[in-house]
Amino acid sequence: MENINQHIDQNIKKIGDSQISPQSKRHLIDELESLEAYKQNHPEDTHDPTSLELYCDQNPSALECKIYED
Repeated sequence: MENINQHIDQNIKKIGDSQISPQSKRHLIDELESLEAYKQNHPEDTHDPTSLELYCDQNPSALECKIYED
């Protein structure tokens, strides 16, 4: 994806597809919720976030998300 809006649109389109499995649909819905929350928390940022960026946006105190400076 080029940006977060395209990713959101693509997920919405896929969720509406009756041919996808329930597991895939559940994954897409979860990812869509994370993308929408990220977009709301970072309105000036339009890049397509990675799964780690989405995770850290929701869990900033997780060990994987901490940034240490020397």
